[in-house]
Amino acid sequence: MSQRYSLDLRARLVGHVRAGHSRREAARHFRVRASCAGKLLKRADRTGSVKPAHRGRPRGSGKLAAHQAFLIGRVEAQPDITMPELAAALEAERGVIARPASLSRVLCKAGVTYKNQLMASERERADVRERRREWIEKRQPRMRLQPARLVFIDETAVNTKMTRLRGRSRRGQRVRASAPFGRWGTQTFIAALRCDGLTAPWVVDGAMDRAAFNARSTPLSRPSSLRPFGPAMS
Repeated sequence: MSQRYSLDLRARLVGHVRAGHSRREAARHFRVRASCAGKLLKRADRTGSVKPAHRGRPRGSGKLAAHQAFLIGRVEAQPDITMPELAAALEAERGVIARPASLSRVLCKAGVTYKNQLMASERERADVRERRREWIEKRQPRMRLQPARLVFIDETAVNTKMTRLRGRSRRGQRVRASAPFGRWGTQTFIAALRCDGLTAPWVVDGAMDRAAFNARSTPLSRPSSLRPFGPAMS
């Protein structure tokens, strides 16, 4: 498909011709084809505008346009329906064969997008709704007023066995590499995150579990498997 000329170029070309120059001279001046200049002048005289015409099929004129309401109704009745299932329903009830990708484009143009909004059914319980109301109406406004009181506990881990075991070489040749041989294990880093920085970082020998978390929460009962990485929490 050829590239459209800008509106500025179109307007200047038409103005150049209407100023007394020939169409061929205008085409040479603006480095376009003479046929292009002629068609542009005809369009400007016929419509009074130099804007290009709409390319492609007009919107809403495809074979699925008449079935758009049916497709949207099916999606609203069953939000998790797949496009192959929708195509099968369209063929069974309307006798129209369409590809799933075409149905997806029709729905997107109609404003129906694909979302991932699966929610737990427990959120509709009365006690859960009450806690959610308290969180939104009471706790969140308080946290915005006093962000310094917020402390988030976060942890990450690294495994010392993270060594690449495979590689590439020419056919018939070995891949030779080396890595330290010893005791491999997991180390977990845990710290408290505040609005003004990091607090009480610690490294745990092993994966994080309930016992390690409780030991971190009570410094007096901290086992020997915990070693400080920075200043302890006051």
